[in-house]
Amino acid sequence: MANFSVSMTRTASTTLSVGSLTAAASAMRRYKLSDWVYGAAEGTVGDGVFEWEIQRCTTAGTAGTNPTPASIDPGDTAAATTVCGQAHSANPTLTANQVLYAAGLNQRATYRYVAQPGKELIVPATALNGLAFTTPISSAVACRFQALFEEQ
Repeated sequence: MANFSVSMTRTASTTLSVGSLTAAASAMRRYKLSDWVYGAAEGTVGDGVFEWEIQRCTTAGTAGTNPTPASIDPGDTAAATTVCGQAHSANPTLTANQVLYAAGLNQRATYRYVAQPGKELIVPATALNGLAFTTPISSAVACRFQALFEEQ
């Protein structure tokens, strides 16, 4: 088991996706999302309420960049096999009726969620399956999503 942290950012966008974590096409491991933080990205932040969602996906979409998850334990030399994407030009393929988390939050607020042990969001070791982190499409929504996850 190895634990990782990754930050994803989206500024003015024409896609729903802030970011995604998906299993690699090969050499994959399942992962558990245990802790996440939603908040505003740098720059001028609007004052509006909108929906944040975490939804299962079956493709990684087209990411603008792929941030590298950092190991939380500096003694752990294993690299993450989970693929992180941010600033998508094409959304991941969202699984219908699989919204695992939804919250209406003010864009100026920072919000943290820590799952109780055994209640983490689990993604199977199935190629390209994962989680997409989404908000409404709007040039006014500049946001950041920090994810902490464990690969098994």
